[in-house]
Amino acid sequence: MTFKITTLLVCFVLCLSYNADAQLKTPQASPKAKVSQEVGISHLTIKYSRPSVNDREIWGALVPYGMNNLGFGTAKESPWRAGANENTIIVFSDDAMVEGKSIKAGKYGFHIIVNEDDTATLIFSNNNTSWGSYFYDSDEDALRVDIKTKDVLHTELLTYSFIAADANSTTVSLDWEKKRFPFKIEFDVPNITLASFREQFRGQAGFQRQNWETAANYALNNGGDLSEALGWINGAIEGQFFSQKNFNNLQIKSQILAKQGKKSEADAIMQEALNYATIFQVHQYGRTLIANGEKDKALEVFKMNAKNNKDTWPVHYGMARAYSAQGNYSKALSHLTKALNNAPNEASRGRVQANIDKLKNNQDIN
Repeated sequence: MTFKITTLLVCFVLCLSYNADAQLKTPQASPKAKVSQEVGISHLTIKYSRPSVNDREIWGALVPYGMNNLGFGTAKESPWRAGANENTIIVFSDDAMVEGKSIKAGKYGFHIIVNEDDTATLIFSNNNTSWGSYFYDSDEDALRVDIKTKDVLHTELLTYSFIAADANSTTVSLDWEKKRFPFKIEFDVPNITLASFREQFRGQAGFQRQNWETAANYALNNGGDLSEALGWINGAIEGQFFSQKNFNNLQIKSQILAKQGKKSEADAIMQEALNYATIFQVHQYGRTLIANGEKDKALEVFKMNAKNNKDTWPVHYGMARAYSAQGNYSKALSHLTKALNNAPNEASRGRVQANIDKLKNNQDIN
């Protein structure tokens, strides 16, 4: 009998536990939301709950100005939770700047002190697991930033969005009722990217020549260490099982050397690169020389292309550009006429004809 009673009690307790864990999920009055923005290779994510205005007075009423005792939890003074329910959370994948102030990569609870004079203080707390601001502790602050708020059109549901973005930054906007809280987030994209390359090279990415070329070219054009970039491109060219000399990596090496002030070495490497170039790569290099003001050198390159690829598209087009750059429109026109005859398609013929018309009006086609 005792065994039966014990068994029944155990079953009853298990049923109670099961029922407690099996509560039905119902819609929340303030639904959860998540928004993300990529800046370079970095990510910024905001997780929050979205209360409605619902004909309520918000600022100075539902959301009191300043710091307040909310009458619950352990905090004697609390900011606004910048949302509803649990902590609003902001996650930075990499070290960043908020309105010019540094913050480390990580996950933060987000709060705001709303002031009556159209200013506010953003608070990023190392505590991101609490319910709202009821347990806020200023000793856990990672960063405080002062901003100015703006008046906007009515926003019924509290909304976080990214209202601006460029190569290195984004602007976050919290809109609710008729108030906006904007703040700028910046990442050191070049250095973050270069650090990522170094880490990735220790894995499978390090066994592909094209990745070393990409990294060297990125460092060249984004303020990276030129000595490091030169090492990367040298690895792509020779010395590794994946190395292969080609026009692309030799041109990158030439550009790195030129930026280091080693002009004679750069010129020698570029001359070697032309031996590996396709007709179109030589053509594009010639156009780059014209854009850089090296007109005589461009003519030499286009002549070499015409000699090695006689009457092939687009060598006459290149010769026309070279002579046009030097102001010799009659010779340029002669080559454009030939280019018109061997243009590969209607679109190319249209571009050539448009340039013929420009030359006839004594206009440079570059």
